[in-house]
Amino acid sequence: MTIGKKNVKKVTTHVLQEMKRKGEKISMLTAYDYSFAKILDDAGVDVLLVGDSASNVMAGHETTLPITLDQMIYHASSVVRGVERALVVVDLPFGSYQGNSKEALFSTIRIMKESGAHAVKLEGGREVVDSIERILTAGVPVMGHLGLTPQSIYKFGTYVVRAKEEEEATKLLEDALLLEAAGCFALVLEKIPATLAKKVAASVKIPVIGIGAGNGVDGQVLVLHDLLGMSKEFNPRFLRRYMNLYDDIRSSVGNYIRDIKSQDFPNEREQY
Repeated sequence: MTIGKKNVKKVTTHVLQEMKRKGEKISMLTAYDYSFAKILDDAGVDVLLVGDSASNVMAGHETTLPITLDQMIYHASSVVRGVERALVVVDLPFGSYQGNSKEALFSTIRIMKESGAHAVKLEGGREVVDSIERILTAGVPVMGHLGLTPQSIYKFGTYVVRAKEEEEATKLLEDALLLEAAGCFALVLEKIPATLAKKVAASVKIPVIGIGAGNGVDGQVLVLHDLLGMSKEFNPRFLRRYMNLYDDIRSSVGNYIRDIKSQDFPNEREQY
């Protein structure tokens, strides 16, 4: 039986585990505000990720690094207010968890208390296990993230596919098993070969969500603004645009301007 909006009152980490066990794919999208969160939740998306990609699509930064913990809490609290069913996961921003497990716990507690979110996500493998374990001591679910990790863009120097070589692929699989053993409830794999992602998904019992990782994983995630076609600059192979809102919005606003200039708006029916 499909786990859908009418069958489950609330998506939890346990529900996601059951979806993997039954072979039902998990849907995940980013969300950054109340209005979109309400629409996505009503549509039946399983997981809403308050991603640090807000740094790019909401604030216009080149990378995810500039966004702050306070800003992530603001976006997360907005999303939570629009949600009835979906599991809300929040990215720990750059600098709020790396190399300091106490700081990671402090950042997580702030997110959970001030936003009402349900879980956090952080990037990295063995190097962040201490932070993951410390967060879990507070009873907060943690989602891992391997492969292309955007917060490490200056280390990689590029957004190309990761783990194509055997050494990096071996480390990624080892890290996935390590994150599962540490207690992560799920894992995101970004921009890695589909064969490797499928192998990882089959090797762990926790759900694996892919972005640019093929269809052999347990679910998919995209950035909402990319899916809706709200920008034209980002064109990776893995992106499927379901709308072309950039042109639609531009055209609608153009019609609005035209109607004002021609004194057609407001007409007699649109005034008091």
